[in-house]
Amino acid sequence: MNRVVYPLTTLDDADSRYEYDWAVLREALRKTEPRYGPFTMRQSTHAMSSPRVAQELLTPGGRINIFARATSPELERQFLPVRLPIDKGLLGYRMFLVRSDDLPRFAAVNTLDDLRKLRAGQGTGWIDVPLLRDAGFSVVEGSSYPGLFAMLSAGRFDWFSRGIDEAQREWRERHVAFPRMVIEPTLLLHYPLPLYFFLRRDAEGKLLAQRITDGMEMMIKDGSLNALFQRYKGASIKAGALAGRRLLQLKNPHLTPETPLSRGELWFNPITGK
Repeated sequence: MNRVVYPLTTLDDADSRYEYDWAVLREALRKTEPRYGPFTMRQSTHAMSSPRVAQELLTPGGRINIFARATSPELERQFLPVRLPIDKGLLGYRMFLVRSDDLPRFAAVNTLDDLRKLRAGQGTGWIDVPLLRDAGFSVVEGSSYPGLFAMLSAGRFDWFSRGIDEAQREWRERHVAFPRMVIEPTLLLHYPLPLYFFLRRDAEGKLLAQRITDGMEMMIKDGSLNALFQRYKGASIKAGALAGRRLLQLKNPHLTPETPLSRGELWFNPITGK
């Protein structure tokens, strides 16, 4: 039996960032039961920061045996990636949480150089940090995910780069606590940013990675991955009104050659919304 333990990333009740990822994982495991047998799936009881999550997966017998994260060459060296983008690359389309007083400053942004004049905020250890810094942006890091919203509100940085569904969900969950925080309505920043499942590089991890790969390929083929994607992300994509935004395109030099960019069926298309 495959026993899957995924991380608890914060004790903050408002954190729902990973619900879709674990729904995909559960369905991939369920679809492969005839071939691989039964499974159990549960969340770790210990809250962990991003660096701690990685450390637990590096440790033989650690508290978790899988996590979902935007990829980087270092992660793909340390861990075993399932190179199928869980969210069809949606995470790479970024909207901004900003202070309402600053909306005129963002309305005047037309180029990446304009945006570089404003400070970005990101979590410590997030892959976006080197990506944005390498592209010439000033990035302020916060060690706590919930604390980033307070840092934005306090003026420590100007824009919090978030995925389309993240921005809307986080605004819904936190706008009462941070009434000055709004979703910037005119811009859409894009950089290719695949979100993968990562496993330990041991015999259990290799078996589990193959099982998840097989299950996700089945989901891609039979349409169930797209159905889950639309169920969890469709309303946010529609509400994001992407067609009316100014698209700012940024390269991601941190992608490995194995990234399956040539498989069009794996990736979200903002024009069609699918």
